[in-house]
Amino acid sequence: MSGRARVLGDDVNTDYIISSRRKKESIDPAVLRSYLLEDVDTTFAASVHPDDILVAGKNFGCGSAMEVAVTVVMGAGIRAVIAKSFSRTYLRNAINNGLLPVVVDTSDVHEGDSISLRVDADARLILHSANGTSLLCDPIAPFMLDMLELGGLVPYLRRYNCFVA
Repeated sequence: MSGRARVLGDDVNTDYIISSRRKKESIDPAVLRSYLLEDVDTTFAASVHPDDILVAGKNFGCGSAMEVAVTVVMGAGIRAVIAKSFSRTYLRNAINNGLLPVVVDTSDVHEGDSISLRVDADARLILHSANGTSLLCDPIAPFMLDMLELGGLVPYLRRYNCFVA
């Protein structure tokens, strides 16, 4: 996966990602995408390209546990969020919905940098930055990688026949 870094700061809460008032209007990702980070930067959503990767500091997704904060990111075509750390709830919501949350030091990634995520020969996730830096990312549990590859929790449960009738 590669794309353009869209850099945010620390403590980006779910109400910054999408205002809670917006979930009353629609839960359709195609509608929500135009509201991504609107209270932080009214032009942000319109400037997002499908290959963009959100890059943040510590505690990304803190605040309320609204799942729509993941839905809006995915609706904008963003497939991964890279941060120094995530709130536990956002991390689980991301994995459950098929959005890749990557934990790594983001200090040297700048707005607009070309970045990529690659898996090395030892199955470790590596962040490569345009400045030539390569950083080892925190590992993701194998079952979570399976879940992400299948598109989230529901497809994972269907695949492994975990639904109880």
